[in-house]
Amino acid sequence: MITYSINIDRVEKDLYQLAKFGFNEKDKGIYRQGFTDPDWESRLWLMEYFESYGLKVQMDGAGNVCARLEPEGGESQPTIIIASHLDSVPAGGIFDGTLGVVAGLECIRIIQENNIPFRYPIEIIATSEEEGRFGGMLGAQALTGSLTLGWLENAKDPTGEKITDAMAKYGLDYHQALHAVRAPETIKAFLELHIEQGPVLEASKKTIGVVEGISGVFKWLIKFIGKADHAGTAPMNLRSDAFMGLAEFAHEIGRIIEENGTDKTRLTIGRVELKPGYAHTVPGQAEFTLVGRDMSEEVMKDVSDSCRKALSAIARRHRLMFEYEQMSWLEPKACSQYVMDVIEKNTQELGYSYQLMPSGAGHDAQFFSDITPTGMIFIPSVGGVSHAPDEWSHWSDVEKGCNVLLNSLLTIQHDNAEGKA
Repeated sequence: MITYSINIDRVEKDLYQLAKFGFNEKDKGIYRQGFTDPDWESRLWLMEYFESYGLKVQMDGAGNVCARLEPEGGESQPTIIIASHLDSVPAGGIFDGTLGVVAGLECIRIIQENNIPFRYPIEIIATSEEEGRFGGMLGAQALTGSLTLGWLENAKDPTGEKITDAMAKYGLDYHQALHAVRAPETIKAFLELHIEQGPVLEASKKTIGVVEGISGVFKWLIKFIGKADHAGTAPMNLRSDAFMGLAEFAHEIGRIIEENGTDKTRLTIGRVELKPGYAHTVPGQAEFTLVGRDMSEEVMKDVSDSCRKALSAIARRHRLMFEYEQMSWLEPKACSQYVMDVIEKNTQELGYSYQLMPSGAGHDAQFFSDITPTGMIFIPSVGGVSHAPDEWSHWSDVEKGCNVLLNSLLTIQHDNAEGKA
């Protein structure tokens, strides 16, 4: 079978163009959180850009930007979706999410320029609010039927802003997000190219990661509530110091993973706020996030139970009240063996080094795995860095990842045309 190559110069240009939306000159980071002005502006720009290539473009009720290329007479056929997200974390990098969107467009450009025949429609989707500002992955959840009215009406970001209000700022009626759902029979397969966001591929000197599955993840918002006191007059043994509770729990994380987790378990305290937050006052309240991950939902449950017990015991020892809210719980997902085989086969034919590996981070693909054959391709992240201004992947690796995506897409078109699984 003929192999095709993408135009890396075009991909590089597109990624730099998208990086302008939300770029901060001071720290060189991208600030394009879901349903903010930079995020919205990037979506409107992308819709016009897609249209310039003759694609059928729409934005659905969840804010997903969808661009479709139809084969002759293929309108009624199920589509092959290539997708990733446009939004970023605060002070993010230029590759996370956007690479998968730009790579999908480049696949379509190569097909158009080379008049490559294809049977099934191809759809590129730039999903909305994947980075979890509001505790979920709105775009992918909406598309796969995982969204509920109750979640929409209660989801809020760490500052307390509701997702319904954030969507309304840009003319989106949150009820319409529930109409973005795609029926499984309308999708033939789902592909996503992404940077690894970790050090494994670089350390093993491999170019391509064939993703076997995506780690489950839970997110909690936790509060220790004690008593604010004067830092000079309150005796150490009579304090209800909320920070001391937080510090002790942080120290317990290693033990919890050792006793209840696996080598794939991750527990992270990523955000902390102390109140009243004054140097000469004992903290009366500590509010913090806890994010847990593992490839086994049973392990996730064991670890979360252990965290609850530890938090409760620590609260008693330090004379604190303990509260927590589960912001989200996403179960682990396995990728399709068929799609994994396609990706592996094309990587071999292109002569690239690779390895099979899990994804420790959550992705849009985990929701699509419930309704259609799903696969992911990773490329190395320099130094394992992501979610930071110095996130980087070498252009040679970007090119190879895009080539694997393109040729895997064409293989699925060919296989399915022959009636294969």
